[in-house]
Amino acid sequence: MTKRILDCNASDFVEMKKIDILDSIVASEGRVLVSEIIGLYNPTLHAISNAELAAAFGADILLLNMFDVYEPIFNGIPNVEKPNVIKEIKRLTGRLIGVNLEPVDHEQEIIGGFTAISQGRLATTDTAKTAYELGADMIVLTGNPGTGVSNKAITSSLKGINAILGDKIILVAGKMHASGSLKEAGENIITKADIKEFVEAGANIILMPAPGTVPGITMEYIKELVTYAHSLGALTLTAIGTSQEDADSDTIKQIALMCKMTGTDMHHIGDAGYKTANPENIMDYSIAIRGKRHTYIRMARSINR
Repeated sequence: MTKRILDCNASDFVEMKKIDILDSIVASEGRVLVSEIIGLYNPTLHAISNAELAAAFGADILLLNMFDVYEPIFNGIPNVEKPNVIKEIKRLTGRLIGVNLEPVDHEQEIIGGFTAISQGRLATTDTAKTAYELGADMIVLTGNPGTGVSNKAITSSLKGINAILGDKIILVAGKMHASGSLKEAGENIITKADIKEFVEAGANIILMPAPGTVPGITMEYIKELVTYAHSLGALTLTAIGTSQEDADSDTIKQIALMCKMTGTDMHHIGDAGYKTANPENIMDYSIAIRGKRHTYIRMARSINR
């Protein structure tokens, strides 16, 4: 019997395979929260990592952004050998871990020019394989501002990664903002045609902007895309990637409820471009989509269970 992520202990996550995690997400009925974190910078609180902070405020899944799989660094965790960084984050937090990889497209026109990234952040079959070997449960193919990630490049990367890891790791595809692209902005960030290509290329979960976070991205538009993705057998992840994760609590709650009304399976709150979301906003988002009971249980549940 599938156990909802809402009810999972750290020991459950350790035992879960790809299909178990996907089934657990579905069983949670739109009440799964993903918190994006940058470990490259010094932590918000000097004594603990941002991963531990986000976990303590209610995140179910921790998504590592700007994480170089060839030179893995995550400040705030005890010193460990580089191949053990993700495993140590898991040990300390008892959470599932995702890693962002970026399918850069140098052929498209970018607003303000390209922002160069390291080889270990690029979306290739080798970086994906390395992320899996480091302990990642999920790979998210998306882009940071100015990196020039395109939907065409996402599809191409997906095909290659799916061919070698498709049965082993969850694959998420999509963009939460334009990533600097002139052509893929607003409603053109993601369309039904993009979703179809992503699913055919091997995506298990489709990432799209949360309503109210990108110009022109309404609840009605995202609801239509969520329904379409579901019709193709994919799950969905609505994302706040425009630094509104550091907005006031009322804004966070409003976005959360709009995302819930689209029918999305998972909710993402970003890293605010420097470390992690405002911790209280992680909690407020969680309370908005699943109430205090499930939020406090996730916050209080011991990782030794």
